[in-house]
Amino acid sequence: MADSFHLCLAQLNPTVGDLSGNAAKARAAWAEAKAAGAHMIAFPEMFVTGYQLQDLVKKPAFAADVQRVIEQLAADCADGPAIGIGGPLPGGNKPFNTYFVLQEGKISAQVLKHHLPNYTVFDEKRYYNAGDPAGPVRVGPLRIGIPVCEDAWFEDVTETLAETGAEILLVPNGSPYHRRKFGLRQMIMVSRVIETGLPMAYLNLLGGQDDQIFDGASFVLNPGGALTHQMPAFEEGLFHVSFKNTADGWRAVAGEKAFLPDEWEADYRVMVEATRDYLTKAGFSRVLLGLSGGIDSAIVATIAADAIGPENVRCVMLPSEYTSEISLEDAADVARRLGTKLDTVSISGPRAAVTDALAPLFNGTKPGVAEENIQSRLRGVALMALSNKFDEMLLTTGNKSEVAVGYATIYGDMAGGYNPIKDLYKTRVFETCRWRNANHRPWMKAPAGEVIPPRVIDKPPTAELRENQKDEDSLPPYEVLDVILEMLIDKEASVADVVAMGYDRATVKKIEHLIYISEYKRFQSAPGARLTERAFWLDRRYPIVNRWRDDTAEIV
Repeated sequence: MADSFHLCLAQLNPTVGDLSGNAAKARAAWAEAKAAGAHMIAFPEMFVTGYQLQDLVKKPAFAADVQRVIEQLAADCADGPAIGIGGPLPGGNKPFNTYFVLQEGKISAQVLKHHLPNYTVFDEKRYYNAGDPAGPVRVGPLRIGIPVCEDAWFEDVTETLAETGAEILLVPNGSPYHRRKFGLRQMIMVSRVIETGLPMAYLNLLGGQDDQIFDGASFVLNPGGALTHQMPAFEEGLFHVSFKNTADGWRAVAGEKAFLPDEWEADYRVMVEATRDYLTKAGFSRVLLGLSGGIDSAIVATIAADAIGPENVRCVMLPSEYTSEISLEDAADVARRLGTKLDTVSISGPRAAVTDALAPLFNGTKPGVAEENIQSRLRGVALMALSNKFDEMLLTTGNKSEVAVGYATIYGDMAGGYNPIKDLYKTRVFETCRWRNANHRPWMKAPAGEVIPPRVIDKPPTAELRENQKDEDSLPPYEVLDVILEMLIDKEASVADVVAMGYDRATVKKIEHLIYISEYKRFQSAPGARLTERAFWLDRRYPIVNRWRDDTAEIV
Protein backbone atom coordinates (compact mmCIF):
# COMPACT_ATOMS: atom_id res chain seq x y z
CA MET A 1 0.00 0.00 0.00
CA ALA A 2 1.29 3.48 -0.87
CA ASP A 3 2.61 5.42 2.08
CA SER A 4 2.61 8.93 0.56
CA PHE A 5 0.19 11.21 -1.23
CA HIS A 6 1.06 14.44 -3.03
CA LEU A 7 -1.73 17.05 -3.02
CA CYS A 8 -1.44 20.27 -5.01
CA LEU A 9 -3.54 23.17 -3.71
CA ALA A 10 -4.41 25.68 -6.44
CA GLN A 11 -5.03 29.04 -4.77
CA LEU A 12 -6.08 30.90 -7.92
CA ASN A 13 -8.25 33.81 -9.06
CA PRO A 14 -11.19 32.93 -11.35
CA THR A 15 -13.54 35.38 -13.07
CA VAL A 16 -17.29 35.05 -12.65
CA GLY A 17 -18.86 33.72 -15.83
CA ASP A 18 -15.59 33.16 -17.69
CA LEU A 19 -16.04 29.42 -17.94
CA SER A 20 -13.50 28.85 -20.71
CA GLY A 21 -10.93 31.14 -19.07
CA ASN A 22 -11.34 29.49 -15.67
CA ALA A 23 -11.09 26.02 -17.25
CA ALA A 24 -7.94 27.11 -19.10
CA LYS A 25 -6.43 28.18 -15.77
CA ALA A 26 -7.36 24.80 -14.34
CA ARG A 27 -5.73 22.94 -17.28
CA ALA A 28 -2.52 24.92 -16.97
CA ALA A 29 -2.36 24.31 -13.23
CA TRP A 30 -3.12 20.61 -13.73
CA ALA A 31 -0.24 20.30 -16.20
CA GLU A 32 2.11 21.90 -13.68
CA ALA A 33 0.85 19.61 -10.92
CA LYS A 34 1.32 16.60 -13.19
CA ALA A 35 4.91 17.61 -13.89
CA ALA A 36 5.50 17.88 -10.14
CA GLY A 37 4.21 14.35 -9.56
CA ALA A 38 0.98 15.25 -7.77
CA HIS A 39 -1.67 12.61 -7.20
CA MET A 40 -4.40 15.26 -7.06
CA ILE A 41 -4.83 18.96 -7.70
CA ALA A 42 -7.58 20.74 -5.79
CA PHE A 43 -9.28 24.01 -6.77
CA PRO A 44 -11.52 26.09 -4.50
CA GLU A 45 -15.29 26.15 -4.22
CA MET A 46 -17.09 27.24 -7.40
CA PHE A 47 -13.81 27.76 -9.23
CA VAL A 48 -15.07 26.80 -12.67
CA THR A 49 -17.72 29.55 -12.59
CA GLY A 50 -16.27 32.09 -10.19
CA TYR A 51 -18.13 33.11 -7.04
CA GLN A 52 -20.60 34.50 -6.03
CA LEU A 53 -22.93 33.92 -8.95
CA GLN A 54 -26.18 35.33 -7.55
CA ASP A 55 -29.10 34.81 -9.97
CA LEU A 56 -26.77 33.85 -12.83
CA VAL A 57 -26.63 30.36 -11.32
CA LYS A 58 -30.39 29.94 -11.93
CA LYS A 59 -30.14 30.48 -15.68
CA PRO A 60 -30.67 27.12 -17.52
CA ALA A 61 -28.34 27.99 -20.41
CA PHE A 62 -25.57 28.84 -17.96
CA ALA A 63 -26.04 25.55 -16.09
CA ALA A 64 -25.80 23.58 -19.33
CA ASP A 65 -22.62 25.42 -20.31
CA VAL A 66 -21.05 24.66 -16.92
CA GLN A 67 -21.68 20.93 -17.33
CA ARG A 68 -20.15 20.96 -20.80
CA VAL A 69 -17.02 22.72 -19.54
CA ILE A 70 -16.54 20.36 -16.59
CA GLU A 71 -16.97 17.26 -18.74
CA GLN A 72 -14.49 18.62 -21.28
CA LEU A 73 -12.02 19.41 -18.49
CA ALA A 74 -12.27 15.82 -17.26
CA ALA A 75 -11.68 14.47 -20.77
CA ASP A 76 -8.72 16.78 -21.39
CA CYS A 77 -7.03 15.83 -18.10
CA ALA A 78 -7.49 12.06 -18.13
CA ASP A 79 -3.87 10.94 -17.94
CA GLY A 80 -2.59 12.56 -14.80
CA PRO A 81 -3.55 13.67 -11.32
CA ALA A 82 -7.17 13.70 -10.19
CA ILE A 83 -8.90 17.08 -10.13
CA GLY A 84 -11.17 18.48 -7.45
CA ILE A 85 -13.07 21.54 -8.62
CA GLY A 86 -16.18 23.41 -7.53
CA GLY A 87 -19.20 24.35 -9.62
CA PRO A 88 -23.01 24.15 -9.72
CA LEU A 89 -24.86 20.92 -10.51
CA PRO A 90 -28.45 21.06 -11.84
CA GLY A 91 -30.90 19.86 -9.22
CA GLY A 92 -34.46 20.56 -10.34
CA ASN A 93 -35.84 23.86 -9.08
CA LYS A 94 -32.38 24.93 -7.88
CA PRO A 95 -28.86 23.64 -8.47
CA PHE A 96 -26.51 22.18 -5.88
CA ASN A 97 -23.27 23.82 -4.84
CA THR A 98 -21.03 20.90 -5.82
CA TYR A 99 -17.44 19.75 -5.64
CA PHE A 100 -16.59 17.55 -8.61
CA VAL A 101 -13.82 14.97 -8.50
CA LEU A 102 -12.48 14.18 -11.99
CA GLN A 103 -10.48 10.99 -12.57
CA GLU A 104 -9.51 9.03 -15.68
CA GLY A 105 -11.42 11.26 -18.05
CA LYS A 106 -14.75 11.37 -16.24
CA ILE A 107 -16.56 12.77 -13.20
CA SER A 108 -15.95 10.12 -10.55
CA ALA A 109 -17.70 11.84 -7.63
CA GLN A 110 -19.99 14.77 -6.90
CA VAL A 111 -20.00 16.08 -3.33
CA LEU A 112 -23.00 18.29 -2.58
CA LYS A 113 -22.79 21.15 -0.08
CA HIS A 114 -25.05 20.46 2.88
CA HIS A 115 -24.99 23.63 5.02
CA LEU A 116 -26.01 26.70 3.01
CA PRO A 117 -24.91 30.02 4.55
CA ASN A 118 -27.63 32.64 4.69
CA TYR A 119 -26.05 35.57 6.50
CA THR A 120 -23.91 38.65 5.75
CA VAL A 121 -23.12 38.52 2.00
CA PHE A 122 -24.42 34.96 1.59
CA ASP A 123 -27.88 34.08 0.31
CA GLU A 124 -27.29 30.46 -0.66
CA LYS A 125 -30.72 29.19 0.36
CA ARG A 126 -32.11 31.36 -2.40
CA TYR A 127 -29.79 29.86 -4.99
CA TYR A 128 -29.08 26.24 -4.07
CA ASN A 129 -30.60 23.04 -2.80
CA ALA A 130 -28.96 21.50 0.24
CA GLY A 131 -27.35 18.16 -0.47
CA ASP A 132 -27.24 15.16 1.86
CA PRO A 133 -23.93 14.58 3.67
CA ALA A 134 -21.73 12.25 1.63
CA GLY A 135 -19.01 9.79 2.51
CA PRO A 136 -15.35 10.13 1.55
CA VAL A 137 -14.05 9.96 -2.03
CA ARG A 138 -11.24 7.59 -2.92
CA VAL A 139 -8.33 9.11 -4.79
CA GLY A 140 -5.39 6.72 -5.17
CA PRO A 141 -4.52 5.33 -1.74
CA LEU A 142 -6.56 7.87 0.18
CA ARG A 143 -10.17 8.23 1.28
CA ILE A 144 -10.67 12.00 1.21
CA GLY A 145 -13.51 13.69 3.08
CA ILE A 146 -14.64 16.84 1.33
CA PRO A 147 -16.77 19.19 3.46
CA VAL A 148 -17.54 22.11 1.14
CA CYS A 149 -16.85 25.46 2.82
CA GLU A 150 -19.70 25.98 5.32
CA ASP A 151 -19.88 22.23 5.94
CA ALA A 152 -16.59 22.51 7.82
CA TRP A 153 -17.97 25.26 10.09
CA PHE A 154 -20.28 22.69 11.69
CA GLU A 155 -19.19 19.48 13.37
CA ASP A 156 -21.86 17.15 11.95
CA VAL A 157 -20.54 16.83 8.37
CA THR A 158 -16.91 16.32 9.37
CA GLU A 159 -17.87 13.83 12.07
CA THR A 160 -19.89 11.86 9.50
CA LEU A 161 -16.89 11.84 7.17
CA ALA A 162 -14.59 10.59 9.94
CA GLU A 163 -17.06 7.88 10.92
CA THR A 164 -17.39 6.69 7.32
CA GLY A 165 -13.66 6.23 6.77
CA ALA A 166 -12.17 9.56 5.70
CA GLU A 167 -8.41 9.68 6.22
CA ILE A 168 -7.83 13.37 5.47
CA LEU A 169 -10.15 16.36 5.05
CA LEU A 170 -10.01 18.64 2.00
CA VAL A 171 -12.08 21.80 2.52
CA PRO A 172 -12.67 23.85 -0.67
CA ASN A 173 -13.83 27.37 0.16
CA GLY A 174 -15.15 30.61 -1.20
CA SER A 175 -14.62 32.57 2.01
CA PRO A 176 -14.49 36.35 1.50
CA TYR A 177 -12.36 38.69 3.55
CA HIS A 178 -13.47 40.75 6.44
CA ARG A 179 -11.32 42.25 9.14
CA ARG A 180 -9.83 39.62 11.49
CA LYS A 181 -11.11 36.74 9.32
CA PHE A 182 -7.75 34.91 9.22
CA GLY A 183 -7.81 34.00 12.91
CA LEU A 184 -11.50 33.16 12.90
CA ARG A 185 -11.10 30.61 10.11
CA GLN A 186 -8.17 28.87 11.73
CA MET A 187 -9.89 28.73 15.12
CA ILE A 188 -12.92 26.94 13.64
CA MET A 189 -10.84 24.54 11.54
CA VAL A 190 -8.63 23.62 14.50
CA SER A 191 -11.83 22.53 16.26
CA ARG A 192 -12.66 20.23 13.34
CA VAL A 193 -9.27 18.51 13.28
CA ILE A 194 -9.31 18.05 17.05
CA GLU A 195 -12.79 16.52 16.91
CA THR A 196 -12.07 14.19 14.01
CA GLY A 197 -8.40 13.42 14.59
CA LEU A 198 -7.81 13.95 10.85
CA PRO A 199 -5.40 16.27 9.02
CA MET A 200 -7.01 19.04 6.97
CA ALA A 201 -6.13 21.02 3.86
CA TYR A 202 -8.16 24.25 3.86
CA LEU A 203 -8.18 25.77 0.35
CA ASN A 204 -9.64 29.22 -0.18
CA LEU A 205 -10.59 31.14 -3.32
CA LEU A 206 -8.65 34.22 -4.40
CA GLY A 207 -9.55 37.49 -6.08
CA GLY A 208 -12.14 40.24 -6.24
CA GLN A 209 -15.77 39.99 -7.27
CA ASP A 210 -17.77 43.22 -7.08
CA ASP A 211 -17.46 44.30 -3.43
CA GLN A 212 -16.00 41.06 -2.10
CA ILE A 213 -12.38 39.95 -1.97
CA PHE A 214 -11.44 36.31 -1.53
CA ASP A 215 -8.09 36.47 0.19
CA GLY A 216 -6.68 32.96 -0.20
CA ALA A 217 -4.59 32.44 2.97
CA SER A 218 -5.09 28.67 2.63
CA PHE A 219 -3.50 26.42 5.23
CA VAL A 220 -2.93 22.82 6.33
CA LEU A 221 -3.42 21.39 9.82
CA ASN A 222 -2.42 18.12 11.42
CA PRO A 223 -4.46 16.41 14.17
CA GLY A 224 -4.31 18.39 17.39
CA GLY A 225 -4.35 21.64 15.40
CA ALA A 226 -0.67 21.89 14.45
CA LEU A 227 -0.20 24.26 11.50
CA THR A 228 2.03 22.62 8.88
CA HIS A 229 1.55 24.98 5.91
CA GLN A 230 0.38 28.57 5.60
CA MET A 231 -0.18 29.91 2.09
CA PRO A 232 0.14 33.67 1.55
CA ALA A 233 -2.87 35.94 1.57
CA PHE A 234 -3.86 37.74 -1.65
CA GLU A 235 -1.36 35.88 -3.85
CA GLU A 236 -1.94 33.24 -6.51
CA GLY A 237 0.07 30.05 -6.49
CA LEU A 238 0.21 26.29 -6.56
CA PHE A 239 1.22 24.86 -3.21
CA HIS A 240 2.38 21.28 -2.82
CA VAL A 241 1.56 19.29 0.30
CA SER A 242 2.88 15.80 1.01
CA PHE A 243 0.98 13.41 3.28
CA LYS A 244 2.67 10.37 4.83
CA ASN A 245 0.95 7.25 6.10
CA THR A 246 2.28 6.79 9.64
CA ALA A 247 1.49 4.43 12.49
CA ASP A 248 -0.98 7.06 13.73
CA GLY A 249 -2.62 7.57 10.34
CA TRP A 250 -2.04 10.03 7.51
CA ARG A 251 -0.14 13.18 8.44
CA ALA A 252 0.94 16.27 6.51
CA VAL A 253 4.68 16.76 6.22
CA ALA A 254 5.56 20.24 7.48
CA GLY A 255 6.18 22.85 4.79
CA GLU A 256 6.43 26.60 4.29
CA LYS A 257 4.50 29.09 6.40
CA ALA A 258 3.90 32.50 4.89
CA PHE A 259 3.52 35.67 6.93
CA LEU A 260 -0.07 36.92 7.22
CA PRO A 261 -0.52 40.70 7.31
CA ASP A 262 -2.00 42.61 10.24
CA GLU A 263 -5.40 44.23 9.83
CA TRP A 264 -4.05 47.59 8.59
CA GLU A 265 -2.00 46.01 5.84
CA ALA A 266 -4.75 43.49 5.06
CA ASP A 267 -7.40 46.20 4.72
CA TYR A 268 -5.18 48.26 2.46
CA ARG A 269 -4.29 45.22 0.35
CA VAL A 270 -8.00 44.42 0.00
CA MET A 271 -8.74 47.90 -1.32
CA VAL A 272 -5.90 47.63 -3.82
CA GLU A 273 -6.77 44.11 -5.00
CA ALA A 274 -10.49 44.87 -5.13
CA THR A 275 -9.89 47.92 -7.29
CA ARG A 276 -7.51 46.10 -9.63
CA ASP A 277 -9.75 43.05 -10.07
CA TYR A 278 -12.91 45.13 -10.52
CA LEU A 279 -11.21 47.12 -13.27
CA THR A 280 -9.54 44.25 -15.10
CA LYS A 281 -12.50 41.89 -14.88
CA ALA A 282 -14.79 44.68 -16.13
CA GLY A 283 -12.42 45.40 -19.04
CA PHE A 284 -10.78 48.67 -17.89
CA SER A 285 -7.07 49.40 -17.71
CA ARG A 286 -7.15 53.08 -16.69
CA VAL A 287 -8.98 55.23 -14.15
CA LEU A 288 -9.63 58.84 -13.35
CA LEU A 289 -10.81 60.62 -10.22
CA GLY A 290 -11.44 64.10 -8.95
CA LEU A 291 -8.46 65.16 -6.84
CA SER A 292 -9.62 67.88 -4.47
CA GLY A 293 -6.59 68.35 -2.27
CA GLY A 294 -8.41 66.51 0.52
CA ILE A 295 -7.56 63.28 2.25
CA ASP A 296 -10.22 61.01 0.71
CA SER A 297 -9.29 61.65 -2.91
CA ALA A 298 -5.60 61.43 -1.96
CA ILE A 299 -5.94 57.92 -0.52
CA VAL A 300 -8.09 56.78 -3.46
CA ALA A 301 -5.48 58.09 -5.91
CA THR A 302 -2.83 56.19 -3.95
CA ILE A 303 -4.86 52.97 -3.92
CA ALA A 304 -5.43 53.27 -7.67
CA ALA A 305 -1.76 53.96 -8.36
CA ASP A 306 -0.75 50.98 -6.23
CA ALA A 307 -3.31 48.80 -8.05
CA ILE A 308 -2.65 49.60 -11.72
CA GLY A 309 0.38 51.89 -11.75
CA PRO A 310 0.57 55.71 -11.60
CA GLU A 311 0.85 55.92 -15.39
CA ASN A 312 -2.71 54.58 -15.66
CA VAL A 313 -4.25 57.07 -13.23
CA ARG A 314 -5.59 60.48 -14.30
CA CYS A 315 -6.28 62.95 -11.50
CA VAL A 316 -8.45 65.97 -12.25
CA MET A 317 -8.67 69.15 -10.21
CA LEU A 318 -12.01 70.94 -10.74
CA PRO A 319 -11.75 74.28 -8.95
CA SER A 320 -14.45 76.84 -8.31
CA GLU A 321 -14.21 80.25 -6.65
CA TYR A 322 -14.43 78.47 -3.28
CA THR A 323 -11.38 76.30 -3.92
CA SER A 324 -8.51 77.48 -1.75
CA GLU A 325 -4.96 77.95 -2.95
CA ILE A 326 -3.93 75.36 -0.38
CA SER A 327 -6.21 72.78 -2.02
CA LEU A 328 -4.72 73.50 -5.43
CA GLU A 329 -1.21 73.14 -4.04
CA ASP A 330 -2.04 69.93 -2.15
CA ALA A 331 -3.68 68.26 -5.15
CA ALA A 332 -0.66 69.06 -7.28
CA ASP A 333 1.64 67.75 -4.54
CA VAL A 334 -0.24 64.43 -4.28
CA ALA A 335 -0.13 63.90 -8.05
CA ARG A 336 3.58 64.79 -8.16
CA ARG A 337 4.48 62.42 -5.32
CA LEU A 338 2.49 59.56 -6.84
CA GLY A 339 3.62 60.23 -10.41
CA THR A 340 0.09 60.46 -11.83
CA LYS A 341 -1.21 62.78 -14.50
CA LEU A 342 -3.01 65.89 -13.22
CA ASP A 343 -5.45 67.89 -15.33
CA THR A 344 -7.35 71.00 -14.28
CA VAL A 345 -10.88 71.76 -15.44
CA SER A 346 -12.44 74.91 -13.98
CA ILE A 347 -16.15 74.72 -13.23
CA SER A 348 -16.52 78.49 -12.76
CA GLY A 349 -17.81 79.08 -16.29
CA PRO A 350 -20.29 76.16 -16.32
CA ARG A 351 -21.48 77.16 -12.84
CA ALA A 352 -22.17 80.71 -13.97
CA ALA A 353 -24.09 79.41 -16.98
CA VAL A 354 -26.24 77.07 -14.89
CA THR A 355 -26.83 79.79 -12.28
CA ASP A 356 -28.00 82.17 -15.02
CA ALA A 357 -30.25 79.52 -16.55
CA LEU A 358 -31.91 78.81 -13.20
CA ALA A 359 -32.09 82.43 -12.05
CA PRO A 360 -35.70 83.02 -13.16
CA LEU A 361 -36.87 79.99 -11.17
CA PHE A 362 -34.59 80.58 -8.16
CA ASN A 363 -35.49 84.29 -7.98
CA GLY A 364 -36.56 85.31 -4.49
CA THR A 365 -35.12 82.27 -2.75
CA LYS A 366 -32.18 82.15 -0.38
CA PRO A 367 -28.98 80.50 -1.69
CA GLY A 368 -28.29 77.17 0.01
CA VAL A 369 -27.68 73.48 -0.58
CA ALA A 370 -29.18 73.52 -4.10
CA GLU A 371 -26.62 76.06 -5.29
CA GLU A 372 -23.78 74.24 -3.50
CA ASN A 373 -24.69 70.92 -5.09
CA ILE A 374 -24.68 72.41 -8.59
CA GLN A 375 -20.89 72.63 -8.20
CA SER A 376 -20.59 68.98 -7.23
CA ARG A 377 -22.85 67.87 -10.07
CA LEU A 378 -20.92 69.90 -12.62
CA ARG A 379 -17.78 68.14 -11.44
CA GLY A 380 -19.57 64.84 -11.96
CA VAL A 381 -20.56 65.88 -15.50
CA ALA A 382 -16.98 66.81 -16.38
CA LEU A 383 -15.49 63.64 -14.89
CA MET A 384 -18.02 61.37 -16.61
CA ALA A 385 -17.34 63.13 -19.92
CA LEU A 386 -13.63 62.37 -19.52
CA SER A 387 -14.47 58.80 -18.54
CA ASN A 388 -16.56 58.32 -21.68
CA LYS A 389 -14.08 60.05 -23.98
CA PHE A 390 -10.95 58.23 -22.81
CA ASP A 391 -12.38 54.89 -21.64
CA GLU A 392 -11.20 55.46 -18.07
CA MET A 393 -13.33 54.22 -15.18
CA LEU A 394 -14.27 57.00 -12.78
CA LEU A 395 -13.49 56.21 -9.15
CA THR A 396 -15.58 57.89 -6.50
CA THR A 397 -14.05 58.86 -3.18
CA GLY A 398 -16.65 58.93 -0.40
CA ASN A 399 -15.61 57.26 2.87
CA LYS A 400 -18.01 55.15 4.98
CA SER A 401 -18.77 58.03 7.35
CA GLU A 402 -19.97 60.20 4.46
CA VAL A 403 -21.79 57.33 2.76
CA ALA A 404 -23.54 56.52 6.04
CA VAL A 405 -24.98 59.99 6.67
CA GLY A 406 -25.43 61.05 3.05
CA TYR A 407 -22.75 63.74 3.21
CA ALA A 408 -22.29 63.44 -0.53
CA THR A 409 -24.07 64.72 -3.61
CA ILE A 410 -25.97 62.14 -5.61
CA TYR A 411 -25.17 62.50 -9.33
CA GLY A 412 -22.25 64.68 -8.25
CA ASP A 413 -19.30 63.48 -6.19
CA MET A 414 -21.08 60.11 -5.88
CA ALA A 415 -20.78 59.59 -9.64
CA GLY A 416 -18.43 56.78 -10.59
CA GLY A 417 -18.00 53.08 -11.21
CA TYR A 418 -16.15 51.99 -8.06
CA ASN A 419 -15.38 53.31 -4.58
CA PRO A 420 -12.27 51.78 -2.98
CA ILE A 421 -12.90 53.37 0.45
CA LYS A 422 -16.66 52.83 0.73
CA ASP A 423 -16.26 50.63 3.83
CA LEU A 424 -13.56 52.73 5.53
CA TYR A 425 -14.69 55.16 8.22
CA LYS A 426 -13.08 58.60 8.14
CA THR A 427 -10.98 58.05 11.26
CA ARG A 428 -9.54 54.92 9.63
CA VAL A 429 -8.87 56.94 6.46
CA PHE A 430 -6.51 59.15 8.48
CA GLU A 431 -4.70 56.15 9.96
CA THR A 432 -4.58 54.32 6.63
CA CYS A 433 -2.87 57.32 5.02
CA ARG A 434 -0.29 57.34 7.81
CA TRP A 435 0.18 53.58 7.43
CA ARG A 436 0.75 53.85 3.67
CA ASN A 437 3.23 56.71 4.11
CA ALA A 438 5.24 54.56 6.52
CA ASN A 439 5.01 51.25 4.65
CA HIS A 440 5.72 49.96 1.18
CA ARG A 441 5.37 46.43 -0.16
CA PRO A 442 6.48 44.78 -3.43
CA TRP A 443 2.86 44.53 -4.60
CA MET A 444 2.43 48.32 -4.47
CA LYS A 445 3.00 49.94 -7.87
CA ALA A 446 3.19 53.53 -6.65
CA PRO A 447 6.38 54.97 -5.13
CA ALA A 448 7.47 54.28 -1.57
CA GLY A 449 7.61 56.98 1.06
CA GLU A 450 5.42 59.89 2.06
CA VAL A 451 3.12 59.91 -0.99
CA ILE A 452 0.30 61.68 0.91
CA PRO A 453 1.54 65.05 2.20
CA PRO A 454 1.18 65.47 5.99
CA ARG A 455 -0.70 68.72 5.42
CA VAL A 456 -3.39 66.82 3.51
CA ILE A 457 -3.81 64.44 6.45
CA ASP A 458 -3.78 67.09 9.15
CA LYS A 459 -5.92 69.90 7.74
CA PRO A 460 -9.64 70.14 8.68
CA PRO A 461 -11.84 68.31 6.13
CA THR A 462 -14.01 70.52 3.92
CA ALA A 463 -16.17 70.14 0.82
CA GLU A 464 -15.34 73.74 -0.24
CA LEU A 465 -18.79 74.43 -1.64
CA ARG A 466 -19.15 77.76 0.19
CA GLU A 467 -16.93 80.26 2.00
CA ASN A 468 -15.04 78.87 5.00
CA GLN A 469 -16.97 75.59 4.95
CA LYS A 470 -15.85 72.76 7.24
CA ASP A 471 -17.32 69.26 7.62
CA GLU A 472 -17.85 69.94 11.33
CA ASP A 473 -20.33 72.70 10.40
CA SER A 474 -22.79 69.93 9.55
CA LEU A 475 -21.46 66.89 11.41
CA PRO A 476 -19.95 66.07 14.80
CA PRO A 477 -16.16 65.66 14.88
CA TYR A 478 -15.26 62.44 13.08
CA GLU A 479 -13.87 60.82 16.21
CA VAL A 480 -17.37 61.21 17.71
CA LEU A 481 -19.33 60.53 14.53
CA ASP A 482 -17.51 57.30 13.74
CA VAL A 483 -18.15 55.79 17.17
CA ILE A 484 -21.85 56.58 16.84
CA LEU A 485 -21.95 55.15 13.30
CA GLU A 486 -20.10 51.99 14.26
CA MET A 487 -22.54 51.40 17.12
CA LEU A 488 -25.70 52.10 15.07
CA ILE A 489 -24.57 50.38 11.85
CA ASP A 490 -21.90 47.77 12.55
CA LYS A 491 -23.25 46.68 15.93
CA GLU A 492 -26.96 47.50 15.39
CA ALA A 493 -27.00 49.15 18.81
CA SER A 494 -30.01 51.11 20.06
CA VAL A 495 -30.00 54.85 20.52
CA ALA A 496 -30.20 54.21 24.28
CA ASP A 497 -27.07 52.06 24.08
CA VAL A 498 -25.13 54.88 22.45
CA VAL A 499 -26.45 57.53 24.85
CA ALA A 500 -25.42 55.26 27.75
CA MET A 501 -21.84 55.50 26.43
CA GLY A 502 -21.94 59.22 27.19
CA TYR A 503 -23.01 60.69 23.84
CA ASP A 504 -25.56 63.49 23.54
CA ARG A 505 -29.00 62.10 22.73
CA ALA A 506 -29.89 64.87 20.24
CA THR A 507 -26.67 64.20 18.36
CA VAL A 508 -27.27 60.46 18.25
CA LYS A 509 -30.85 60.96 17.04
CA LYS A 510 -29.64 63.33 14.33
CA ILE A 511 -27.14 60.76 13.10
CA GLU A 512 -29.75 57.99 13.20
CA HIS A 513 -32.08 60.18 11.11
CA LEU A 514 -29.35 60.92 8.56
CA ILE A 515 -28.53 57.21 8.21
CA TYR A 516 -32.13 56.28 7.43
CA ILE A 517 -32.91 59.14 5.04
CA SER A 518 -29.72 58.47 3.06
CA GLU A 519 -30.69 54.92 2.11
CA TYR A 520 -31.83 56.02 -1.36
CA LYS A 521 -28.38 57.46 -2.05
CA ARG A 522 -26.63 54.24 -1.04
CA PHE A 523 -29.03 52.25 -3.21
CA GLN A 524 -27.70 54.17 -6.22
CA SER A 525 -24.06 54.37 -5.17
CA ALA A 526 -21.05 52.67 -6.71
CA PRO A 527 -19.90 49.36 -5.24
CA GLY A 528 -16.79 49.35 -3.09
CA ALA A 529 -14.35 47.05 -1.35
CA ARG A 530 -15.83 45.15 1.61
CA LEU A 531 -13.67 45.38 4.73
CA THR A 532 -16.14 44.68 7.55
CA GLU A 533 -19.09 42.41 8.28
CA ARG A 534 -21.45 45.39 7.92
CA ALA A 535 -20.51 46.89 4.60
CA PHE A 536 -23.20 48.74 2.65
CA TRP A 537 -24.91 46.48 0.11
CA LEU A 538 -25.32 42.77 0.86
CA ASP A 539 -24.25 42.94 4.50
CA ARG A 540 -26.81 45.59 5.41
CA ARG A 541 -30.13 45.59 3.58
CA TYR A 542 -32.62 48.22 4.72
CA PRO A 543 -35.78 49.56 3.05
CA ILE A 544 -35.31 52.81 1.17
CA VAL A 545 -38.53 54.34 2.52
CA ASN A 546 -38.72 53.75 6.27
CA ARG A 547 -40.42 55.88 8.93
CA TRP A 548 -39.40 53.82 11.95
CA ARG A 549 -37.07 55.52 14.41
CA ASP A 550 -35.65 54.22 17.67
CA ASP A 551 -37.51 56.11 20.40
CA THR A 552 -37.32 53.38 23.06
CA ALA A 553 -35.31 55.61 25.39
CA GLU A 554 -38.36 57.88 25.67
CA ILE A 555 -40.62 55.04 26.81
CA VAL A 556 -41.10 55.06 30.59
